[in-house]
Amino acid sequence: MKYSGLYIILTFLLLLTACSGKRADGKVVTVTIEPQRFFAEKIAGDKFAIHCVVPSGQSPETYDPTPRQMVEIGKSEAYLRIGYIGFEQVWMQKIKDNNPELKVFDVSEGMKFLNETEEEHDHEGEKTHHHSHSGGVDPHIWSSIEGAKVIAWNTLNAFIELDKENTEYYWKNYNALLGEIDKTEVAIKQLLAPLTVRTFIIYHPALTYFAEEFNLTQLCIEMDGKEPSPAQLKKLVETARENHARVVFIQQEFDRKNAELIAKETGCRLVVINPLDYHWDKELIHIAKALADGQTD
Repeated sequence: MKYSGLYIILTFLLLLTACSGKRADGKVVTVTIEPQRFFAEKIAGDKFAIHCVVPSGQSPETYDPTPRQMVEIGKSEAYLRIGYIGFEQVWMQKIKDNNPELKVFDVSEGMKFLNETEEEHDHEGEKTHHHSHSGGVDPHIWSSIEGAKVIAWNTLNAFIELDKENTEYYWKNYNALLGEIDKTEVAIKQLLAPLTVRTFIIYHPALTYFAEEFNLTQLCIEMDGKEPSPAQLKKLVETARENHARVVFIQQEFDRKNAELIAKETGCRLVVINPLDYHWDKELIHIAKALADGQTD
């Protein structure tokens, strides 16, 4: 019994050591959202632990970090920001001021941004402004293949700058990640190719880049970051019918009632999506499949 107990203790200590070893000697990099963690972990491998600030199910537009998270950020060697998301607009300067030696990398650098005033559509199908971000820039670049490649490239360069000794290692991981991104693009194109109806409805305009990339039209329920009025809802239902929309997307962090109402009035399928999911590739394929399945209803 004594040997059995000792064996259990030794096993526990080994497991604890193994788990601690994954933190790469305590080297930590912080990111804002879960899709970033996906890209960062793919490239960092076992050289860095990746800390994500905004948890799944929370909106990065309005999220406030906990004191514990601020401490975790302070332990980080670098912060990889996504660009124009609400959380960063409010907190990034405070994070820099509190951690003057923290290296900050913008993984959206080089991205061809879409202005919300140019790329979103109102309830008559006209392009208009629907949700307010910094300077009208749509920040949801990760919801596209081009955005994923930009994020991956900038993430690669960040890790090389932080740890030049392992440059070859990061390049190898980056190239493997590019292969995964390319496979995701092929899968999405195959799913969307047969579509004749290319209009969908969504609560929060998180798929602007996805729609632009794959020749789709995004109709938004949310108006300037607020719940729509009854008149606006009525107009959206009319526009959805005119464009034969078949799918209404709702994100888990938003209220469902207006999306459910529109789905009922238009006969659309209501589909829950999570563009903030860690599994970036699976989520984009899930969205494409939902559009394809809606076509066959």
